[in-house]
Amino acid sequence: MSSHGTPIPMTARKNGPLKGTAAVPGDKSISHRALIFGAMAVGETKITGLLEGEDVLDTAKAMQALGAEVVREGAGEWTVHGVGVGGFTEPEDVIDCGNSGTGVRLIMGCVATYDFCTTFTGDGSLRKRPMARVTDPLALFGAQSVGRSGGRLPLTLVGAADPVPVEYQTPVPSAQVKSAVLLAGLNAPGKTVVIEKEATRDHTERMLVGFGAELTTEKTPEGYNKITLTGRPELRPQVVAVPRDPSSAAFPVCAALIVPGSEVFVPGVSQNPTRNGLFITLKEMGADISFENEREEGGEPVADLRVKYSALKGIEVPAERAASMIDEYPILSAVAAYAEGTTTMRGVKELRVKESDRIDAMARGLEACGVAIEEDQDTLIVQGLGPNGVKGGATCATHLDHRIAMSFLILGMASQEAVSVDDGGPIATSFPVFEKLMTGLGAHVVRGN
Repeated sequence: MSSHGTPIPMTARKNGPLKGTAAVPGDKSISHRALIFGAMAVGETKITGLLEGEDVLDTAKAMQALGAEVVREGAGEWTVHGVGVGGFTEPEDVIDCGNSGTGVRLIMGCVATYDFCTTFTGDGSLRKRPMARVTDPLALFGAQSVGRSGGRLPLTLVGAADPVPVEYQTPVPSAQVKSAVLLAGLNAPGKTVVIEKEATRDHTERMLVGFGAELTTEKTPEGYNKITLTGRPELRPQVVAVPRDPSSAAFPVCAALIVPGSEVFVPGVSQNPTRNGLFITLKEMGADISFENEREEGGEPVADLRVKYSALKGIEVPAERAASMIDEYPILSAVAAYAEGTTTMRGVKELRVKESDRIDAMARGLEACGVAIEEDQDTLIVQGLGPNGVKGGATCATHLDHRIAMSFLILGMASQEAVSVDDGGPIATSFPVFEKLMTGLGAHVVRGN
């Protein structure tokens, strides 16, 4: 749905090979964190390549509401005049995080150890998502929360007047929960410790170290990750170059793999090992992807990707890979429809509590397009139909979920009949230039049915 609430139907159909350069937007996860850590540093942080999607812009507004000065200097170029750890002030109004689960959960962590109240809300999708997974560990610091049943938004968080340091083991693999606890620990005395059984994306730890925090990561005897943060540091302002988002790059990459004759170049994509599970999986399926000019930018490994149309085969995706590609399963399930044989995705129950129940949304839409599906609470199995085997011809429900919308539009670029989505408006939350970029490569994507 667009920002004014009117659904925007969209349709994709076959239109010949995709060719050219796909300059995808900056990484959403890193963009959120660059604004937040800039606001908590003392002095001016300069950010280039910031993703200017609605989710990130809502985080920028939230940092302003908490007392930081946040200024857009040009396309993707922003400055943040931070107030330092402990310097946030009580917001005068409700903080609206729109569609962003990352934004709201990180900001909750930021304010949990301040002696004031913050009230959060979001759009219809975000108000359905569980927040107890964050408010429960934040309560250990002394924060209190009052929300709707199930800990849902709107929710008011009363920060701890005298926060205490916390040791917390995450019950589910979640970078958002881990990050919320670490952010709360910044303004608590002593050492805050997070233990995670499975490694999740580590942008928060990398950026905290870059901004001057004292943070260590070590393995426990059981093989778990133990992250220790020393509270109340003075964070130093930085120059942050945001790498391009691998979750956004997934869409032109996957389109090139399934549209015959395609060759697409995707420059400067983050290759963070906690985010590259999709690319590993696609290579195992037989994808022709080469990684060129591998380098480091802003503390993150990046590479240029060259992608060519490929004959793909179904594989079993191991459950332990889920954390490194949790956002990419919707587009992977679309690609799997064009593979020969069965693709089995295990350990994906986290998809049921994202912007939508993504397992159900992809299963129902793929079925409507003629693809056989099996699923249970933690598994999605796609029976591949091979190249040119997907019938299409359906209108798929997106459930206000940007990744569902884009995944079905990519599916339609190689199907026998056009594929439509009921609402492409949410795409603007993470990939505002999706239509322009894909049509620039030669895809047929239009508004309307």
